[in-house]
Amino acid sequence: MRISCIGGGPAGLYFALLMKQQNPAHEITVFERNKPGDTFGWGVVFSDQTLTAMREADAKTAGQILDAFNHWDDIEVHINGRTMRSGGHGFCGIGRMKLLNILQARCVELGVDLRYESDVQDDEGLDADLIIAADGLNSRVRQKYAATYQPDIDLRQCRFVWLGTAKLFEAFTFDFQQTEWGWFQAHAYRFDDTTSTFIVEAPQAVWEAAGIEAMSKEEGIAFCERLFAKVLDGHKLISNASHLRGSAQWIRFPRVVCKNWVHHNGIAPVVLMGDAAHTAHFSIGSGTKLALEDAIALAWDIGDAQDDLDVALPRYVASRSIEVLRIQNAARNSTEWFENVARHAQLAPEQFAYSLLTRSQRISHENLRLRDAAYVARFEAWLAGGQAVPPMFTPFKLRGLTLKNRVVVSPMAQYSCVDGLPGDYHLMHLGARAAGGAGLVFAEMTCPSADARITPGCPGLYSDEQGAAWTRIVDFVHRNSSAKIAMQLGHAGAKGSTRRGWEGIDQPLGDGLDWPLISASPQQYLAGVSQTSRAMTRADMDRVRADFCAATERAAQAGFDWLELHCAHGYLLSSFVSPLTNQRSDEYGGTLENRLRYPLEVFKATRALWPADKPMSVRISAHDWVIGGTTPEDAVLIAAAFKAAGADLIDVSSGQVSKLEKPTYGRMWQTPFSENIRNRVGIATIAVGAISEADHVNSIIAAGRADLCAVARPHLANPAWTLSEAARIGYQGPAGLDWPLQYLSGKPQLEKEFERQRAQAQPAKKEEGVV
Repeated sequence: MRISCIGGGPAGLYFALLMKQQNPAHEITVFERNKPGDTFGWGVVFSDQTLTAMREADAKTAGQILDAFNHWDDIEVHINGRTMRSGGHGFCGIGRMKLLNILQARCVELGVDLRYESDVQDDEGLDADLIIAADGLNSRVRQKYAATYQPDIDLRQCRFVWLGTAKLFEAFTFDFQQTEWGWFQAHAYRFDDTTSTFIVEAPQAVWEAAGIEAMSKEEGIAFCERLFAKVLDGHKLISNASHLRGSAQWIRFPRVVCKNWVHHNGIAPVVLMGDAAHTAHFSIGSGTKLALEDAIALAWDIGDAQDDLDVALPRYVASRSIEVLRIQNAARNSTEWFENVARHAQLAPEQFAYSLLTRSQRISHENLRLRDAAYVARFEAWLAGGQAVPPMFTPFKLRGLTLKNRVVVSPMAQYSCVDGLPGDYHLMHLGARAAGGAGLVFAEMTCPSADARITPGCPGLYSDEQGAAWTRIVDFVHRNSSAKIAMQLGHAGAKGSTRRGWEGIDQPLGDGLDWPLISASPQQYLAGVSQTSRAMTRADMDRVRADFCAATERAAQAGFDWLELHCAHGYLLSSFVSPLTNQRSDEYGGTLENRLRYPLEVFKATRALWPADKPMSVRISAHDWVIGGTTPEDAVLIAAAFKAAGADLIDVSSGQVSKLEKPTYGRMWQTPFSENIRNRVGIATIAVGAISEADHVNSIIAAGRADLCAVARPHLANPAWTLSEAARIGYQGPAGLDWPLQYLSGKPQLEKEFERQRAQAQPAKKEEGVV
């Protein structure tokens, strides 16, 4: 097979040598526009897991790289005169030039044709069976065939400069400096016997305010030396970007995502690899890792397919695109963390450092414990204010209410009422979950009138009979558990009058059973299917507000510990908030302030009736996931408005406002919205969405991303989820953990079983990347 590689960086070189090693008969040429000794950047970082993959692919090359590595385990975080250190992270640093030299020499040894100072613009004129476009971040091949590759390039919000220094850092070091213009941060690590990488970064607005844009290159470096003088210990900073002038060496990181990676030019497939296909922010140290793993994967797939590219290339794209997406999701979280240091800097230094270590959401609480158990124990003791306790089992106090732990059973529709009346099923359902160890149990969304229901099976609180039924359930929970119980009040609006979930979710009732619907503006939730709602009049608003007030009084009489107003997911109050569903031209439409007017009216009226010593929260959709809809920035303003009106906590969800939504799913995928609101508005939050393990809850609470975590589907599968997860992580209590006396005899057996599983399990692998 004849292979041409455009670009002699890590991806192109490594793929070339692997293919030549795999079959010496392959004719492989690498075209590199620079000289052999030219490179930009300083050191690159690998984790232990990357090295394992390289050893399996080519032990000789991996051995040479390993011999040149500088290895360290510790991470240091410097902020506000404090230093926090944790260990066990397992990283290796190597100079980019040294890495390239090793790969170049190995290619020559195997017989790869390396052609330097060959500025091959694209695939034009290349006589090959396979063309690899490894021509980097600014790939000209990707640009030429953009219609096929469909690249999405997002310039991030921070400016950064890649420098070096003779100061030898013994730990991977993050140094944060607050200035009159804002926060600057440095990422520093040693990569050989004489030099460390030193990356300086700041948000674009801070960078501009500091005047760096107008500085010469030398002035910019001197600015950084003064700013980070303490951590540099008098050492100078060095630039190797001799081809750049002024502030051009300060760049914004471009996140590159390509929908397709293969283009057929009529002669040979042209395959993107490395930064040409995707990028991952340097803060998780995965750019070179991804490039090398691309090379490993494609070489393996070609060999496995016996050089049949029609078989190998689809396999390559299918497998690598999933892994790259996983890394890029983590990189996005990490990037956004560094773009918002000012928000996180409000945390205590201990929590700030923990938040940094877990910022990608790939490194969890238990993964940190695996790396450095002593660090986690110290942090847990600090967070608990005494003896070390897993964060999820620390108490939480709001107004006059104290929850024993941070686990919340989400409000989950059960569609099991008759005429809005909760019965024995609800007593069993909520009672079992209250006995299962959670600190707070939510009843499902309950409606203030019959026409406010989502389905005929949804509960209400619009009659004294319903109030009495709820009182029975609340009393049962209080008598038989130490959990608290919350009522969530909501009006379905345009999403009402539908079938029960298992009969066809969001489908209209039909057969003459539908009831009239109201919302902020006329709306049909499912185009061509749903009933069309009519816009609320002022009389409607007064009636609905009165219904909410009456339901609030009944909830108080029933003895609920907590009240939540549902202003999310496209239901009636949400339909006022979102510009997608509010097209009004009166004082209740237009600006966000106007759109919030009616939901705030309802909130203030109900808060005034709810007991002053009991908390009241608001659930919001922090992102509509539709262009033109509510954004996370809007969510901050929405939360601030409810806080000013007296809300104690914001229950932060997203979506379900429009069927046109395109969410980005993943584990704990909505947690960043919670953190954004909590640490910018200064209000307690509940995080929701794909939180399914104690590890998730511990990480979220410990990092200050939320005050409580709502767990939904896992509680449907296991009512005693909290008790079970405590046993799974080896926590036996007593803080925040309360087994029912009747079930206590089952506790030792469950704990022993999980202890046995932990002992038999292989040690968990550390996640890939810096942190």
